[in-house]
Amino acid sequence: MTKRWIVLPIIVFSLLTLISFAVRFPKEENKPKIIVVVPRLDIEYWKIFESGAKKAFHEFDIDGKVIAPDSVSPISNHTNMLKKVLKQQPDALILVPIDDPSITIPVLMEYKKKRIPVVLTSRDMEWEYKTAYIGTDNTVLGETAGKLLGSMLQPGDQVAIIFGSLEDRTMIDRKNGAKEALEDIGIEVVTEQIGYNHFGNPKPVMESILQTYPNIKGVVATSDRLALEALKTIEKDALQIPVIGTDGTIEMTKFIKTGKISATTAQNPYDMGYQSVEQAQKAIKGGNVAKRIDTGIDLITKDNAKERLNFLKDVLH
Repeated sequence: MTKRWIVLPIIVFSLLTLISFAVRFPKEENKPKIIVVVPRLDIEYWKIFESGAKKAFHEFDIDGKVIAPDSVSPISNHTNMLKKVLKQQPDALILVPIDDPSITIPVLMEYKKKRIPVVLTSRDMEWEYKTAYIGTDNTVLGETAGKLLGSMLQPGDQVAIIFGSLEDRTMIDRKNGAKEALEDIGIEVVTEQIGYNHFGNPKPVMESILQTYPNIKGVVATSDRLALEALKTIEKDALQIPVIGTDGTIEMTKFIKTGKISATTAQNPYDMGYQSVEQAQKAIKGGNVAKRIDTGIDLITKDNAKERLNFLKDVLH
């Protein structure tokens, strides 16, 4: 009889201990799981985006991660990654889609069948079941870049536009927006050049542009990576030709701070990352989700270049 009463408190204590662990840790186990798929993580733009997403993971208590395919090519890497992510049963997917919806949508329909919200970011896509789009209006971004360059020139001046590729809807929208804005104020767009190679990296096109059009007075590039590639040639030839980019990266901002460039346009990838996660977690909880959020466009000048640099260095630290 005495032995039973000795064993009973031990059992009760063990049960209470297990209950306390169950009470203490359910929040950790029940964190919403969000996976973000971006094209690459080896360049500054996407590192800034990742920093914003990670900030949101922390603030909203989310089990989240940002991943990218091993290579930007071929397309199969993209679809295979989405299939692998689906097997992990996330509560939501945040995706930068490729430009061919016929490749992506069949995989995303599998997410819909499992009632997994899909938030698109940075690049939009026509798909009726997307939960939301968070990013830049790329036509407006191009228009802003065109107007900025036009403000530095005179009607009748000749300019070049360097854009990513014919398959990239984002780059085409920026190119078209810039061209329309420039032509509206009497600036002549004499050439439109593809600036990325097959692997999505800048190729030197500025030298051939200058040889063919020696009277060029300005350049709009649909990404900072393209703008910086053009600036290499311009600096080498000791020319004074303004180049407008679209991303506001560290190197581009340094050019403005030192006076080599007077101004440029900039997206807000940090805000894209943060707000995409914020809307995804709202969708998981059944909350009110904004169907479209424009993360805006900034103008970077010498007046705010230092502030921008400090911010970028902080988020990439």
